[in-house]
Amino acid sequence: MKNKRSIGLSVVVPIFNEEESIPQLYASIQTACEKTAEIYEIIFVDDGSRDGSFRQLTRFYHEDPHVKVIRFRKNYGQTSAMAAGFRAARGDIVVSMDGDLQNDPTDIPRLLAKIDEGYDVVCGWRKDRKDKLISRKIPSRIANWIIGKITQVPIHDNGCSLKAYRKKIIKQVSLYSELHRFIPAMSSLAGARIAEIVVTHHARQFGTSKYGISRAWKVFLDLFLIKLLTGFAARPALWFGLGAFFAVLFGLGGLLGSMTVGIFNITLPTVALLFFSMAGHLMVMGIIGEIIVNAGNYRPAKMIVVQK
Repeated sequence: MKNKRSIGLSVVVPIFNEEESIPQLYASIQTACEKTAEIYEIIFVDDGSRDGSFRQLTRFYHEDPHVKVIRFRKNYGQTSAMAAGFRAARGDIVVSMDGDLQNDPTDIPRLLAKIDEGYDVVCGWRKDRKDKLISRKIPSRIANWIIGKITQVPIHDNGCSLKAYRKKIIKQVSLYSELHRFIPAMSSLAGARIAEIVVTHHARQFGTSKYGISRAWKVFLDLFLIKLLTGFAARPALWFGLGAFFAVLFGLGGLLGSMTVGIFNITLPTVALLFFSMAGHLMVMGIIGEIIVNAGNYRPAKMIVVQK
């Protein structure tokens, strides 16, 4: 039987310079949580705001026992803020959302209902997105298509922060850099069942967007990392072996080329030697990776605790 005092729902909200949005945001989240009939907590993570955001959050912290506040001394980014909130969350279900009022807290009960169908992660899809077409919508659609193809997790809107997770899943996901948008793909490593529902999206009421097309390069680098994790985490030798295979091919090409242009041309043999050396290094790294993975997968037998 479930402990009646246990927390059923944690709502994690990163905040960065959202002083004007916070009162309305808090009231909306509180109303939505009350409708769920769950014991809940609201975790605001102040990501080094330079306006009066922390003052607003402190006021609600003292007025409402459901509110918890985490404060960063400087701005570390949305991923770090979410990670801190997830670590502090005690609810069986954890919901994340933005703090700019563009996500709608009234969608929280719908996310929970989808979780109750047996899913581990439920992602929001801003199908009718209220953003600029050229700078936000089109790049987002292209990025989501590429992410879906590479990660094999076909989510329409990886950038939507409004998501719900079972605690046992989100606690296993290590977040850093800009990886918060890849949580569904990373959750798939733990065998999570993932679903997606259409959610409401509002136009920004206050302030300006903290993100732009300039982050595309970071997304590309993180996508490369995610592909490594999702595709080769269990067998790193396959990844390094693939690189070694192509290095050997280039090395052989260099040797054949040196035979064509003449034996006294040292450029192509030198290039071939470098590629063969690279292949050897990659193979050794693959072997080391396999040893590390196998060591990390070791699980000791359960202990039996004998009490007097």
